[in-house]
Amino acid sequence: MFQPTPHRVIAHYQNGQILKGHVVDFLPAKGRFHLLPTDSCPGTRPTEVRIHELKGVFFVRRLDGNPAHTERNAFDPNNITPGRKVRVEFLDGEVMMGLTHGYRPERAGFFLLPADERSNNERCYVVASATREVSLL
Repeated sequence: MFQPTPHRVIAHYQNGQILKGHVVDFLPAKGRFHLLPTDSCPGTRPTEVRIHELKGVFFVRRLDGNPAHTERNAFDPNNITPGRKVRVEFLDGEVMMGLTHGYRPERAGFFLLPADERSNNERCYVVASATREVSLL
């Protein structure tokens, strides 16, 4: 039987709350997913997360981050990863730059690969309602 691989994610809510844990059922079109918080006890039921309440879902390498790394919002000119370069400004003032294949202004959100290849973020699902401006570069 197929068992989906859990992904390490950090769910950033628009109200500033952060929830870290593992998820196996993230599909943006569903509008919700279930996250098992890292600090939960065995047998704990996953927390239901409603996507429209979020700023973004950050799929990460490590849940505790990498304090030694300083995030860069700059593209490596030698990187040949395909995609459209985009700059995202969130309502809270945070700015992210990265690559996307699926940005459409009328959609509820889109995936972004960070410009900084050494970022702890492998990819991010950006919730459109949490953005102030999205600029294609």
